[in-house]
Formats: sequence, structure tokens, C-alpha cells
Amino acid sequence: MAKLITIFKLLPKAHQIALATLAIFTSLILVFPSEDAQASKRTSTDGLSSLTTDSNQSVPLAFRSPSAPKVAKKNTPSSAPTADDEIFAAHLNTLSPESETDQVINNIASELQAQKQAIQQASEAVDPNALHAEYYEVAKGDTLGGLFNRAGLTAKDVYDITSLPIAKKNLLKIIPGEEIAISKNAQGELAELSYRMDKISTLVISKANDKYQEVVNKKQLETRQSFITAKIKSNFWTAAADAGLSANHIMQLANILGWDIDFALDIRKNDHFSLIFEQEYADGQFIRTGNILAVEFVNQGERYTAIRYKDGQYYSETGNSMRKPFLRSPVDFKYVSSNFNPRRLHPVTGQIKAHRGVDYVAAVGTPIKAAGRGKVVEAGYNQFNGNYVFIKHNDTYTTKYLHLNARKVKRGDIVKQSQIIGTLGRTGRVTGAHLHYEFIVNGVHRNPRTINLPKSEPIERSERGKFENVSKLLMAQLKSNQAQMIASN
Repeated sequence: MAKLITIFKLLPKAHQIALATLAIFTSLILVFPSEDAQASKRTSTDGLSSLTTDSNQSVPLAFRSPSAPKVAKKNTPSSAPTADDEIFAAHLNTLSPESETDQVINNIASELQAQKQAIQQASEAVDPNALHAEYYEVAKGDTLGGLFNRAGLTAKDVYDITSLPIAKKNLLKIIPGEEIAISKNAQGELAELSYRMDKISTLVISKANDKYQEVVNKKQLETRQSFITAKIKSNFWTAAADAGLSANHIMQLANILGWDIDFALDIRKNDHFSLIFEQEYADGQFIRTGNILAVEFVNQGERYTAIRYKDGQYYSETGNSMRKPFLRSPVDFKYVSSNFNPRRLHPVTGQIKAHRGVDYVAAVGTPIKAAGRGKVVEAGYNQFNGNYVFIKHNDTYTTKYLHLNARKVKRGDIVKQSQIIGTLGRTGRVTGAHLHYEFIVNGVHRNPRTINLPKSEPIERSERGKFENVSKLLMAQLKSNQAQMIASN
């Protein structure tokens, strides 16, 4: 009965209504027989052979041929079917197994049976040895050993796994909030471990032949190009951030053009810039910023361009390297407290004494970078300069760094461009924390903020043709995007 009710519920609504109406009609006839019904004088029982009493009692009322209503015996052999009974029985007999309703019911029943068999087969096909992962969140103060202990694993498991090079590098540095997925076999032993190293990389450790092995699974990255343009109203950082540029890309842009533009002092209102850059996605979700591909920056009316080539270096649109042998400024500073001035009044002695460098003000401890590659020829301390470092870059150029809080290099060291050589401080004769920076050319002090820095080598001649094609394409994209932005506004 329950199965037939389920089948009834699965029928289309039109069939449900028809069958319900049929059932009600049948019940009414059985309960309220016609008062005018008279015994039929017909002796033939053609079409009524299906009205036997016991042959269909196991079938629900709505789907069986009803028996004639029983009438109280009045000394008559039996009550013959009424005229209404004969008509209704004849109608039911038309609902043969080939009728539309029966076909629908049979089809639904067959479909339900097929689904049941499919579910049963799928259930039987499940691997009884399939692994089921449990996730353990790294708690505050947790170690891998502590987490493994909570997972019911042994110290030997910790030892075996941390003997693997990638696991040792990553799992010994787990931090609160991270998750480690652990799967065990039927014996309760560690079978597989999964740890998400970053947004795209997952470390998977599995056991085979009683030995652990590790592999790093990486999501497939999709690189998309984006365009941003902005006009500066107050400062560069705000304009770039308001335009939608990430902090990482803002720093990239400053580093690319930092050879030509002092982003702390040279930026003016109405300067403007445009760039094409990459963004990386995995499974349709943003993962991280990519490389800046092309830049156009107009600073105080002068136009600067940069194109990224396949060697990872940046060149102007004509192929000149954006990297110069020296940084324009060796520290990320807040402001300049004292410029290069041959006739400056000394703030401590009150006497006129040439200020042969630039004083950059920043917080104590701010890193100081080597302006270019060279050799440390002096590194020490005295009462005037405080902690100082002198770097000789070649026979022509020398740079000096005074009043450091601490030195990170010593005499004789070879340093690379942008290498940290010390931290900003207030040692020696000073009135406040700052870096005093000097730039010396052929023994003569020059203003490091205004001197024309020497150029680097342009792109190789063998690559010039290919570079020009890349440059023209990217600059055309910049112009096209700029035009679209102007038109949309």
C-alpha cells in the first residue's frame, strides 16, 4: 500500500485529480446506491466477470473493480447488479493495461525500480577501503606533535613526516587557524595528510610500501590583464589606491620609475598615469597580483614609459633600460629636512658651513639601502658622523651614509644595489633622527637629487626587433584604453 501511495504522489497532478475523482465516485456509488435501482431482468453477465468478490481485494480501491453493493436479503436468491453498477463497471473495463493511465503508472514504477537498482549497485561499488579525511585546526601554541597527538597519531609519525624536505620546511611552521586534513586506514594508521601551503599549493603526504612520500599539488593559474588610469589630486599613493591599484602594484610602479621620479618630492597635482598589469586567478577566484606590463607616467609635464620584456626587465618604449646604476634615494623617507646647500647655516654651531648632502627624515630603524653595487671602503663611528658607511662604486662614484643607528656591513664587503647596509638613526652631531646622504663624482660632492644619473645598457641589439613589436602592442593597448575611459566619462 505504501509503495502505491508513493507512486500516486509521483503522478502528474492531472492524473492525481482524475484518479482521486474516480475513487470518490466509486465510494459514493458503494455507499449511496440509487433508490430507484431495480433488479435487472437481464440474465447475461457480459462485461461483469471482473466483479468477483475475492479476486482483487489486495488492490487499492482506486485501482480495482468494485463489487456490487450488498443488499439485505429479502428471501431472494441474490441481488442482481444495478444499472449504474453495470455502466461504471463497463467504464472500468475500458481502462485496460494498455490505457494511458496504466502506462504512466507502469512507467513510473519501472523508473523507481531502475533508480533503486542503480543506487544499490552504486552502494555495492563503493570501495570499503576508501579514505575519509578529518580536519584538525591548528590551535594557539600548537605544534605538529600536539596536533598529531590529538589526531591519535604517534611520535614516530611526526618524525617520519618531518624527515621529508618539503614537509619539514612547512609543517614545522604551522600557525594558529591553519588546517591539516588527516586520513587513516582501517587499522587507524596515518594514510594521507593534506596541508594547504598557500592559495594555489597543497602539500599531500601519502604512505606507500610503509614509506611516506610527498607531492605538491598546484592549481592551474589563469592570468588576466587589467587597465587602470588615474590623475593625482594630492599624492601618488592615494590616487593609485583610489583607482583600484593594490599596495603591491603601487610599490612595483614606484620601483620601476624610481630611477627617474622621486615619488616623495617630485609628484605634483594633475600628474597622471596609466598602466596595464596582470592579475592571477584559480578556479575563477582572484589569487594574487601579477606583473606590471606597461606604464605611462606624466610627471610635471614630462612623460615616462616602461615596458616589461620577457627577460623580466623594464625598458622605456624605445628600449632604454629603466634601471640606472644608482638609486635616486637610498631610504624610504617622510621628508627632506635639509637639501644640498654649499652655504647652509649649521643648525648646531650656527656658522655657515656647506651642507654637501641631503638629509632624509624617517623613523629610527628605517632600512638604509646601498644606492648601487660597490665595495665598502669605510664603516665605523665618530663623534660627528656617528655610525657611517662609505661605498666606492668605481673610480668615478662614491656614496656616503651618516648618522646610522646600526651598521649591517663592514669594511671590505661587496654590496649589491638595494642591499640593506644599516638603519636610520640619530648618532653623532645631529638635532634629530635622519640619514645624511652624499653623492661624490670624481672627488666632488654633487646634489644626489638633481644629478643626471648614468644610464644602463639598452636592450640587446638581437632582441630589439622583438621588443619593438611588444612595445608597440602594449602602448597601443594603453592608448586604446585611455580613449575608452575618456569616452565613457
